[in-house]
Amino acid sequence: MTKNNLIRCEWAGNDPLMISYHDKEWGVPVHDDRELFEFLILEGAQAGLSWATILARREGYRRVFANFDVQKVANFSETDFERITQDPGVIRNKLKVKSAINNSKRFIDIQKEFGSFNNYLWSFTDHKAIHNSFNSVSELPTQTELSILISKDMKKRKFTFVGPTICYAYIQSIGIVNDHIIHCFRYTEIKNL
Repeated sequence: MTKNNLIRCEWAGNDPLMISYHDKEWGVPVHDDRELFEFLILEGAQAGLSWATILARREGYRRVFANFDVQKVANFSETDFERITQDPGVIRNKLKVKSAINNSKRFIDIQKEFGSFNNYLWSFTDHKAIHNSFNSVSELPTQTELSILISKDMKKRKFTFVGPTICYAYIQSIGIVNDHIIHCFRYTEIKNL
């Protein structure tokens, strides 16, 4: 896809939210634990749905999940759970909401063990981003050995909605993996960060 003589990954399409996400966020290395928690919850919510569906509800997620304050989410009560599952601003799947609350507690466990979730997650690549060299979106994998490894470790730590495919989408979104196609204007920009 091109716009203003820029070549983008074609998955961005024509949706302004998707274009903005592609141009400003996707693949940019994230090291802030709050943002890492936000993407973890959003990627889990996306399972079986399109990313555009989740982006359209992102503000709803920020509102019902206390702007992704992991401590607050970890203390959510049954009343909070019911409130969220009734809110049309988010995907009201009870298993996904339950998972988000569970994962907040597991996230805190990792922060205690590793000093930060950032330290834990980026340790899988020795704190370095991986820059793949794909020519088209059709070449992008849905999971890799790395995402399988992260998934197994997170499941062992009692996280839910963290299968290898979700984990791969997660590490793409937070920049552990740069999967912009090599012709996309963002590929080199991110590689040079």
